Amino acid sequence: MSNFIVIETGGKQYIVSSEKKIKVEKLNAKEGDNFTFDKVLLAVDGESVRIGTPYISGAKAEAKVLRQARDRKKIVFKYHSKTRFKKKKGHRQAFSEVEINKI
Repeated sequence: MSNFIVIETGGKQYIVSSEKKIKVEKLNAKEGDNFTFDKVLLAVDGESVRIGTPYISGAKAEAKVLRQARDRKKIVFKYHSKTRFKKKKGHRQAFSEVEINKI
């Protein structure tokens, strides 16, 4: 088994290991800043597995914010046949791309 942890951020859970790049919900940090994820739900180190209740105290993941951007536009289209009802909306979600340095 390899070394990885499960972190929680933005209401979602991510499996991360060292030097992995992930896109997460927008963080309050500037590009190039370091950020610490301290909500660790599970930690696997070789054969030992630690499970948090709900979080593991003292466990954290250090990451570097690579960029802040917005995702591609998602189209939300609602349509009812025979009633002339059409509604088209678009949405672009903000995200942060981070690289995990150390777990």
